Amino acid sequence: MSINWLRVVFPSIIKLPPPLPLRYSSPSSCSCFSSVVVAMSYDKELTAAKKAASLAARLCQKVQKSLLQSDVQSKNDRSPVTVADYGSQALVSFVLQQEFPAEFSLVAEEDSKDLRKDGAQELVDRITKLVNDSLASDESYSVTLSTEDVLKAIDSGKSEGGSQGRHWVLDPIDGTKGFLRGGQYAIALALLDRGKVVLGVLACPNLPLTPINDQHSPNNEVGCLFFAEVGGGSYMQPLDSSSTVKVVMICYNFIAIDQSKYLQLIHLFGIQVQVSGIENPEEASFFESYEAAHSMHDLSSLIAQKLGVKAPPVRIDSQVKYGALSRGDGAIYMRLPHKG
Repeated sequence: MSINWLRVVFPSIIKLPPPLPLRYSSPSSCSCFSSVVVAMSYDKELTAAKKAASLAARLCQKVQKSLLQSDVQSKNDRSPVTVADYGSQALVSFVLQQEFPAEFSLVAEEDSKDLRKDGAQELVDRITKLVNDSLASDESYSVTLSTEDVLKAIDSGKSEGGSQGRHWVLDPIDGTKGFLRGGQYAIALALLDRGKVVLGVLACPNLPLTPINDQHSPNNEVGCLFFAEVGGGSYMQPLDSSSTVKVVMICYNFIAIDQSKYLQLIHLFGIQVQVSGIENPEEASFFESYEAAHSMHDLSSLIAQKLGVKAPPVRIDSQVKYGALSRGDGAIYMRLPHKG
């Protein structure tokens, strides 16, 4: 891969003007790039969080693929998402405990109570196999977990958190209905330090790398990993990227690049993202929850009409919409819950 249009410089060597956010725009191009490796006070924690969320996302992808390929499935059968929920939490818990054995606290959704009941062994065995397969694919940990190891990892998410010390907070699968439908869902992980959020990672296995409203894009690659540290900006890279380098892309004369270079940059380093700068409602697109039960679509439509928004709403499941908004795919998000 040719990257002669990219050079890496360090702040200690050269001082550069404040970075302009890099945004994909087709079919323009730009050849003047530099990048600055940004030092972070939570480097190790962010690296571990990205690995944990990525492994959990791989497990969920495998379960969802199996679900969608199944010839027989009940609309009321929630066992696939149950497997993915437990497996996702077990993986995240295991990775974080391996990386931070002396200071580990996880606030999560699941516990092993139901999995320890009579008749649940087949489900537990399936979860255990998925967890071990995911760990083996990463090759970072030479270990095979027993069913009891997996159950203990799930139960490690029972912390109550608090304003003292560090606490990880996990939603192993956000967007259950989207997951079952084959749509959008996310694995959301954050770290609190003395009561304040200091970093966050959002794995979106089905979100395209290019803007979701770009209907002319020939690229159909999906799987995004968003990550951010307090005071350090927000970034995106492919879910399957092995890069652990965080960069700020700087373009002196342009803020738009062609798609091929945009995708190369994402795969190499990840890119800084920025919300939409559109101020005219007529040019804006707006997001809302996919499920009508989560938001009053009729009222959202009426508000959009009053504002002069011309584009139809983009309906997305789960916290994936926040990732898409953070990179400028949409300019407005409306969630108007029903009463009660």
